[in-house]
Amino acid sequence: MKNIEELKDDEILAVANPFWDDLIKYSNNANYGMFVKNFSDKFLGASNEVEVGKQFARSELTKGLTKEREYLGIIRRGGYVTVLFKQWNKKKEGDYLGRLVLGYQEDEIKIFGATIF
Repeated sequence: MKNIEELKDDEILAVANPFWDDLIKYSNNANYGMFVKNFSDKFLGASNEVEVGKQFARSELTKGLTKEREYLGIIRRGGYVTVLFKQWNKKKEGDYLGRLVLGYQEDEIKIFGATIF
């Protein structure tokens, strides 16, 4: 079984950056189908379309996210990696923390968690 923790930072970022770009794009557009396209089965099961839709509708933070971000680091633990980004919003002042949890589902890297706060 593959272990994502064994990948080098640049190898992880080669996957994480496009995943994060998609999450920002589809969050801004409130496009649930595309937003969850790289989710693991486990995370997808916890990401109910109705609840995510409510978040898209209610949260100003999930709309207006900038494409620009600052990479902060990678945490390796328990067969997963957490990629941390400093993220900004066009409508809300301040810095936000983006967290992207990646791991293997079979032989493919998938998203096992994603938050911004």
